[in-house]
Amino acid sequence: MSEGTCNTMPDYLVHEAIEDYAFLSTGAEPELLQELIDATNENMGWPQKLSGRLVGRTLSMLSHLVQPKNALEIGMFTGYSALSIAEGMPDDGKLICCETNPRAIDFAKTFYDRSPHGHKIEVIFGRAMDTLDQLDMELDFTFIDADKRNYLNYYERVLEMTRPGGLIVLDNVLWSGKVIQPESEIDDVLVELNQRIAADSNVENVFLTVRDGVNVVRKVR
Repeated sequence: MSEGTCNTMPDYLVHEAIEDYAFLSTGAEPELLQELIDATNENMGWPQKLSGRLVGRTLSMLSHLVQPKNALEIGMFTGYSALSIAEGMPDDGKLICCETNPRAIDFAKTFYDRSPHGHKIEVIFGRAMDTLDQLDMELDFTFIDADKRNYLNYYERVLEMTRPGGLIVLDNVLWSGKVIQPESEIDDVLVELNQRIAADSNVENVFLTVRDGVNVVRKVR
């Protein structure tokens, strides 16, 4: 491509061969989660919304390290990320999942019923902001992966609810590279969110270039 002929971002952020190598060099998810991936691809629309192995194993490892008793997921889809988080939770832990797609909820529950970690998961149907307003709990761990227009609203509300030392993990924070050249309302929201997190002395964070970008935020105070 000659210089100045096109300003569009590539279809992938990391070279496909590197992405494949990282995938193959990461420990595989449990067989039930592999089955969930196959079933999602066969039966559900927008299967690319699945977190996938690299993000899923990241969530599982972080959850194992934090051992959250109270966790939250905003944007559950078919349950892959929820089950990944639940792996690291104690047996009496609770993961509340916010989801607006009834078909996705029914699908996910068939896998929760078969998982040794499924009893930790409670699904709440409805808008996440409405659910957050009704929750009275201190959070140890949150994964945000839903309506990007509300990312900043989700983050600010969840930060208030998170205990010092708790984690907030946000997916898709690179937004296919559009944060570099923002052109839409969603792009601007993500740019503002990323800048606000990096400048906030009340948190510490690491912005990981995993898949479509994962921002791992630890509340300091």
